[in-house]
Amino acid sequence: MSLIKSMTQSIVGEKPGGSMNRFQKYIGVAALVALSLILKIGFAHAELRVDITRGVVKPIPVAVTSLLGSSTKEQNIGRNIARVIKADLVRSGLFSAIDNKAFIDVENSLDTVPKFGNWRVLKAQALSQGAVQIESGNRLKVQFRLWDVFAEQQMVGRVYSTVPENWRRIAHIIADSIYKRVTGENGYFDTRVVYIAETGRADRRIKRLAIMDQDGENHHFLTDGSSLVLTPRFSPSRQEITYMSYHGNVPRVYIFNIDSGRQELLGDFPGMTFAPRFSPDGNKVIMSMAKDGNTEIYTMDLRTRAVKRLTKHSAIDTSPHYSPDGKRIVFNSDRSGTQQIYVMGANGGRAKRISFGRGRYATPVWSPRGDLIAFTKITGGKFFIGVMDTDGKGERLLAEGFLVESPTWAPNGRVIMYFRETPISKKGGVVSKLFSIDLTGHNEREMVTPMDASDPAWSPLIP
Repeated sequence: MSLIKSMTQSIVGEKPGGSMNRFQKYIGVAALVALSLILKIGFAHAELRVDITRGVVKPIPVAVTSLLGSSTKEQNIGRNIARVIKADLVRSGLFSAIDNKAFIDVENSLDTVPKFGNWRVLKAQALSQGAVQIESGNRLKVQFRLWDVFAEQQMVGRVYSTVPENWRRIAHIIADSIYKRVTGENGYFDTRVVYIAETGRADRRIKRLAIMDQDGENHHFLTDGSSLVLTPRFSPSRQEITYMSYHGNVPRVYIFNIDSGRQELLGDFPGMTFAPRFSPDGNKVIMSMAKDGNTEIYTMDLRTRAVKRLTKHSAIDTSPHYSPDGKRIVFNSDRSGTQQIYVMGANGGRAKRISFGRGRYATPVWSPRGDLIAFTKITGGKFFIGVMDTDGKGERLLAEGFLVESPTWAPNGRVIMYFRETPISKKGGVVSKLFSIDLTGHNEREMVTPMDASDPAWSPLIP
């Protein structure tokens, strides 16, 4: 699944229909190879731009045409790519897709400039076009262009080469490109989510490690359910997951390599081990361990296996998470008498409390942008998902419910995923589902899974 961007080139003044001979020869690899070009015509900057930091954003109407193809197979792939692009953009809440049945005239070649008047009539502000071609050696060539309809200028143009089976990833990558060009922020569609898939009765729950694309596709299980698994977390620098598993009632921390399927035992630890997470460089794992009746925060160097204790307090210190620059750690502790959020240096030392609202705080997670901390809050008999500044100011609650917990950030720091439990019977039965919500507290959406789901972790962009 690895994506290698072999080269990126920017060409000013390149017009549609111009020679493609300047494209470098594609470099073949076993997985996916992408060649990206930024094609600009007319003005240096497109006029179309949306500010996604506002509380409510009116979705931008975008027309996504099926990608052109000569053969039936190419046309089917082109339609599928367009369908996934539209679904990604609409799911973000920032775009609305114009119904293809309303299209007045669709160009049958990328070598011609679109008839912008036909698209303005439909109130389209952006137009996505493309073409697919199956070349020799069973390589899929995908061309893509994004147009600003009102400025009548091309915003982005790219070409990708891959195997036909990777058409879905190409669609996510194109959607990311559109999202970034229009919003100015990185996209998050070419990502995966790992979570705990749950089945069975409440008193005999089977929990398996599962993974899927961020849109719910390509779902499969990583563990067979023979051992209880908890708290999966992605490495920020590799396609690896760390998680806790009970094997023979002994808590163990594992590292799982997604690409190879290799599972590595990180260690057998005395007592209970909670919530292992990677450091930003992927070289350490930070976790809390209950040892001799006291729960403290520890790190393990993955190269030397050296373990270091960071906190020394009689209270329960747990749920540690590094800041993106690796200089600080946020965690929750009851050292003040109630469960609150604290921040300390990456090497331990004095911890500073930053949460002071009513109720208890848990599961703090630093934003990939470094500007906010997401958390779970319990107050008034309800659970909330919220965010605050890194000094504790500016607290905002985004979601609430009978139980909402375990926030995880999209890699662009603009969307949060979490799980929600909802009672279904007076006997204590619940259903557990994944949801996402944007940073403004709008556009809450269920992430559909084949069974109950909890404890999600969002991957970085797939390399």
